[in-house]
Amino acid sequence: MYNEIDFDKINIHKEPPMEEPDRQYYFMAKCRDWVRAFEQKNGRRPTAFTQTFGCQMNARDSEKLIAVLLAIGFEETDTEDADLVLYNTCTVRENANLRVYGRLGQLGVKKKKNPDMLIVLCGCMMQEKDVVDKLKKSYRFVDLIFGTHNIFQLAELLYRRLEERKPVVEIWEGTEKIVENLPSERKYPFKSGVNIMFGCNNFCSYCIVPYVRGRERSRRPEEIIQEAERLAADGVVEIILLGQNVNSYGKTLDQPISFAELLRRVEKVEGIRRIRFMTSHPKDLSDELIAVMRDSQKICPHLHLPLQSGSSRILEKMNRRYTKDQYMNLVKKLKAQMPELSLTTDIIVGFPGETEEDFLETMDVVGMAGFDTAFTFIYSKRTGTPAAAMEDQVPEDVVKDRFERLLKKVQETGARVSGRQLHTVQEVLVEEVNDHDSRLVTGRLGNNTIVHFPGTEALIGKIVRVSLDEFKGFYYLGNLVSPGAKQTE
Repeated sequence: MYNEIDFDKINIHKEPPMEEPDRQYYFMAKCRDWVRAFEQKNGRRPTAFTQTFGCQMNARDSEKLIAVLLAIGFEETDTEDADLVLYNTCTVRENANLRVYGRLGQLGVKKKKNPDMLIVLCGCMMQEKDVVDKLKKSYRFVDLIFGTHNIFQLAELLYRRLEERKPVVEIWEGTEKIVENLPSERKYPFKSGVNIMFGCNNFCSYCIVPYVRGRERSRRPEEIIQEAERLAADGVVEIILLGQNVNSYGKTLDQPISFAELLRRVEKVEGIRRIRFMTSHPKDLSDELIAVMRDSQKICPHLHLPLQSGSSRILEKMNRRYTKDQYMNLVKKLKAQMPELSLTTDIIVGFPGETEEDFLETMDVVGMAGFDTAFTFIYSKRTGTPAAAMEDQVPEDVVKDRFERLLKKVQETGARVSGRQLHTVQEVLVEEVNDHDSRLVTGRLGNNTIVHFPGTEALIGKIVRVSLDEFKGFYYLGNLVSPGAKQTE
């Protein structure tokens, strides 16, 4: 729908529409007037720089934000010496907040030299009242602040800032709105994220996400299928279905459907050859979903299943609603039905009250589960979460020691299991020319493992067969196999 919009035909002199997304198209057209005036004055179009912090949900939001700026008439640049700088923020860990404050300090210096520069902050960090209060007090040069629920309003809020010539802050505490058919600028022409739901109802005791992204809201399946069909028609061969907990998809719909049923429908979309999804909560992983994955020709054999801790006692304190044994039984069931499945996870070290015995339970699961890789994190206290008020915070030196031991165990386990496809021929989706050697291209197997092999830019976006000749710990080196060559499995 967006590609059909003729902004020059929008009457910007009448009252703005109330319905979305027409209201946002109206404000894009209004902002385009400002861009034309800027171009006449400066002899060039205004430039925009965007920086994304955090998860793939944020990355997908940023694709929409960038597309709105491009539709308005901004020219994208890779330097913060731009006319507009936008940070899409994350607040899952304290370090993410500190990085933003550090970058803002540098932007303040730039703005003194260029007072007309526009600084925009949005995303999860903006949903925290303490953060917004600090920004208003100590970073008064920020022009526009809005939260996760207002992402779709960028054009409208930017127009307000340009008209009112003073900072604009718009933070909704929650929303039931899901605004479809707005612009989106994909990073890769051949693959794309697709939001299937927003928010989270789990309230893990350490996690701030439900407070900043709100309660679960699922998109209607027909809207998701239509988006997948549009992407396929535009050359996309791989999609990743995104949600904080995709396994609970569909529960809030007027006519509920399961995530497994959604996958069945997406699989029927012609042109889509690979389907990925994340993230899965273990408590909601159904036998139906396992069966759909097992029998699918398109769903990639990769599952990200966050463990967080191997101690049932700590899992209860985390409000994860499963035990160590339940998690391991799930792993055994998955691997029995899908022996080639690549399993990855998240693990937190140093949760309040974690003892050495608890930590060794986590190490035990890592050894038994055989994760291809694990994303390991030191517990980060987030104000406003139940865990932040818990006693028995683990000393920093103890946490650091455990973290290093866990990292070593994860690396040893991953190196052992990740190379199981060595000396076979597998399909690889080529993503880019190799960063370090332009004679090579880089792509991914269905199980998400990286492969480097000789090739040219012409292969980007194609799924090709590659012999996996060497394994280097967490990636393969290989060679392109001609279409007629015999495959060895």
